[in-house]
Amino acid sequence: MDKELYDVIIIGGGPTGLFASFYAGLRDLKVKIIDSLPQLGGQLMELYPDKYIYDIGGLPKILARDLVANLEEQAAYSNPTICLEETASTLERLPDCFALTTDKTVHYSKTILLTSGIGSFQPRKLNVPGAADYDGKNLHYKVKDINHFKDSNVLVLGGGDSALDWSLMLEEVAKNVTICHRKEQFTAHEMTVQQLHNSKVQVKTPFGIKELVGNGESVHEVVIIGKDKSEHRIPVDHVIVNYGNVASLGPLKDWGLEMQKNSVVVNEKMETNIEGIYAAGDVCTHDGKVKLIAVGFGEVPIAISHIKTFIDPKSRVQPLHSTSIFESEK
Repeated sequence: MDKELYDVIIIGGGPTGLFASFYAGLRDLKVKIIDSLPQLGGQLMELYPDKYIYDIGGLPKILARDLVANLEEQAAYSNPTICLEETASTLERLPDCFALTTDKTVHYSKTILLTSGIGSFQPRKLNVPGAADYDGKNLHYKVKDINHFKDSNVLVLGGGDSALDWSLMLEEVAKNVTICHRKEQFTAHEMTVQQLHNSKVQVKTPFGIKELVGNGESVHEVVIIGKDKSEHRIPVDHVIVNYGNVASLGPLKDWGLEMQKNSVVVNEKMETNIEGIYAAGDVCTHDGKVKLIAVGFGEVPIAISHIKTFIDPKSRVQPLHSTSIFESEK
């Protein structure tokens, strides 16, 4: 059991949690990061390390794995203790701190910062007879290496940003790319939709998936069906499903936090309804909330600065600019 007391335990080692580690270092806080995954980076590393991220200020585009590598380097500024493959279970308030129990041990901290994104997640599966037989073969729910699809006929299923982003990226690698969506309109960013229509990607809307044709080892064709009951057969080497994720905050829901759907409610200070517990990023919600990585980055300085004043009421909420801090260290 690690009885060392930390200023803040960050639950979630994705982009928001990593940036929080860095910013906590700027505010001279002692940090521990806990994540249930075997590596830092959250969904970016678990689901699409080779996908480009476009909506972060100052970075026209960056591979997810490169963004995570940069964030890990930045997070090291606070010299955090990092605990991977640990799942938070119960939280107890002691007289002067919190005792956080995981599936491995108990951790102690003056405050808690939730940056766990959508929580534990599983890709939403393709609901077609026999689909499970091809899961992990040439039916994919995540893309770890885009070069795996080189010179292949690829069918992408879905209509959101991930589906369109993968389709556009695969256009440069695969022999042929088709995207199929059950609705007429895509739900991705408008610019991405325009890029798709200007590309060589074949667009099939609105079509549902009727049947996978294969030999049990791999899918050879996918039969799609339109609203008018017309059917088309698409030859494939690979099928990529981007139907989103089934997510759950798990035990966090039992901590007495005010919830709205699957999100933790916070105020303008990023405080939850429990004193000493804060949240930032996709795990939380407030009036006008937009769930993007860039928004999580913006919420971190607010949360950490108020954590600082919670621990030390004499400190200022408004910190020095980072340039001033780094200059003073030279």
